Amino acid sequence: MIIIPIKEGENMDRVLKKFKRKFEKAGVLKEVRERQKYTKPSIKKRDEKLKAIHVQKMRNQEES
Repeated sequence: MIIIPIKEGENMDRVLKKFKRKFEKAGVLKEVRERQKYTKPSIKKRDEKLKAIHVQKMRNQEES
């Protein structure tokens, strides 16, 4: 549960901004999207491997 302490006289826009930030950091929306469809563990592993390869290529290009 996300709890946001509200100070007396604090602007509601600022409170909403704090809520949105905490909500995003908690990863609630990301988890909901992941649960919408099942992904086999082998596919997850393959995607992680491809991502790691991509990141490594980018780092090598920066060094060169």
